[in-house]
Amino acid sequence: MGDMTPAISISHLRKEYGSPLAPAKRFVAVEDLNLAVPKGQIFGFLGPNGAGKTTTINMLLGNVYPTSGGGSLLGAPIGNRQMRRHLGFLPEKFQFHEFLTAEEFLDLHVRLYGMPIKRRRTRIAETLEIVGLTSRRKSKIREFSKGMQQRIGLAQAILSDPDLVILDEPTSALDPIGRRDVRDIVRQLKSEGKTVFLNSHLLSEIELTCDEVAILKAGRVVRQGTVDSLLAAPSVVQMRIENRTPELMRALESLAKMVEVDEAAGTVTAGLEREEIIPQLAEAVVKNGGRLLSLIPQRESLEDLFIRVVEKE
Repeated sequence: MGDMTPAISISHLRKEYGSPLAPAKRFVAVEDLNLAVPKGQIFGFLGPNGAGKTTTINMLLGNVYPTSGGGSLLGAPIGNRQMRRHLGFLPEKFQFHEFLTAEEFLDLHVRLYGMPIKRRRTRIAETLEIVGLTSRRKSKIREFSKGMQQRIGLAQAILSDPDLVILDEPTSALDPIGRRDVRDIVRQLKSEGKTVFLNSHLLSEIELTCDEVAILKAGRVVRQGTVDSLLAAPSVVQMRIENRTPELMRALESLAKMVEVDEAAGTVTAGLEREEIIPQLAEAVVKNGGRLLSLIPQRESLEDLFIRVVEKE
């Protein structure tokens, strides 16, 4: 049986900013955060601006000390120096040494990692190939586009062949082809047994890439699960109905959380509180003199779920 230790484990993590002598001015960035990320997964960490994502990542990296609570990465306490040898990180706002070439930049980092000299040149070449920058290995970083800088940042994050990679907005500056290439790299990391902890506002990318996600709101996890389980149940049904009487529409509105009519398309869309309402909607149409031509349940997207959780709950 494999190692069941989570790649990331967080228990009752809390971070407050401000002076204890002025309680009214203290700000809670992360409050009672609990999270477990299994090894070998691509895990999406989602939340609106100000939800506490960056603070949480900084605590995981040991850059910020928690006010209370704790956690572990790869089985070692947060901040453990030996564990950091097995960790790769790409920050959202990076500033690299623009006067260095791509090769020189990565050589600086392999030296910081303490990589054996015989392995350095080979690993730099491998990593440049992975991120598609082999032909620009002699170019200075100042000559790179924003997307190419994102790629060299990803290269330094995976340079040491880490077991856990934390990526903060890795596709924010990339075009669709670049985003696809990053997806391929992330999936390759997973195929090698590595864990990828991914923070992104591009929810369509998260939905395509991640095995499991957590949605953060006001410093707490309010949803967590596999993408399939979170989006499994239909959230709306689209119906084509003939003879839509006022009585019929009132019956639908009493069952659904939302009813919208598109006269141009000839459809009625009903929002569901739970899946069991679907047969009741069909029954209400028939009982009130309508003719149900079609009824199509539709699953909400990750973006729909995110907006519903963050704005309405």
